[in-house]
Amino acid sequence: MKHWIEAARLRTLPLSVSGIIVGSVYALTNPTADVYTPTQVFSWTVFGFAMLTTLGLQVLSNFANDYGDGVKGTDNEDRIGPKRAIQSGVITAPQMKKGIIITAALTLLSAILLIYFAFGKNNFGYSIFFLLLGIAAIVSAIRYTVGNSAYGYKGFGDIFVFIFFGLVSTLGVNFLYSKQIETLLILPAIAIGLLSVGVLNLNNMRDEASDKKSGKNTIVVQIGGAKAKIYHFSLIITAMILVVVFAVLSDYRFDQYLFLLAYIPLTKHLITVYKNQEPKLLDPELKKLALSTFLLSILLTLCMISLISDIIVNLFLGGR
Repeated sequence: MKHWIEAARLRTLPLSVSGIIVGSVYALTNPTADVYTPTQVFSWTVFGFAMLTTLGLQVLSNFANDYGDGVKGTDNEDRIGPKRAIQSGVITAPQMKKGIIITAALTLLSAILLIYFAFGKNNFGYSIFFLLLGIAAIVSAIRYTVGNSAYGYKGFGDIFVFIFFGLVSTLGVNFLYSKQIETLLILPAIAIGLLSVGVLNLNNMRDEASDKKSGKNTIVVQIGGAKAKIYHFSLIITAMILVVVFAVLSDYRFDQYLFLLAYIPLTKHLITVYKNQEPKLLDPELKKLALSTFLLSILLTLCMISLISDIIVNLFLGGR
């Protein structure tokens, strides 16, 4: 069990639920019409299954990444960072393959229950669309490094992370509550997607040498370490700007800019990356950037709630 927990890479989990938290609280604090109360839009059941499904996708992606890189020999002595399960031999490739199948099945089950509780027996078209979206997310999580045509080896991993852990996570979960696309929410959705891509890019910057040697053609391998830094800065800084624009367009009061506190560790992170000359020293920054993104999502959701006590009372007295 210890080895499976390590293979799940718990440090990546807070990042994966950042979009779920922002999209859910936005639904709670922004009812779709005047006739609705927050508790008629928000649902604890939908929130719970959304969290489970997203965590399942992240763990599935981590297992698949371990398996794909392990059987391809990408995880070797040249790789920087903690050893993976297959690489170290604590979990065999067949065992990891079974783990992937079980995790994929449980994630699909969670997704089906999420769709059912969000749409019930109505909105059949929405149910089918989200079911196909869930299946696509599961397949994409596996195909990142698994198989001869793994898209992570062709530099498309950034797109997958941006779409599923940014746009789909934030806008998708909000749609499950509100049944509509919230235009303004696109800004933090893009921001979370960019920050998530930043974590992947940082990982690829750390592993540039070993990835190039093993034929894993990530964006970093394609453009080189120097340009990868510029790419990294543009991801993080753009995300920070978009969240500020979101706050301005939402007419936030002065005290609602508490989320700017998360910009302190993000700025320190950028300075560290700028000064870095040894890729292996970037490994601690992975956790810092992931937690900074999670902190930003938490602070941003707190800023969305102007009457916290009233919301809590409504949830427990009238929420589902």
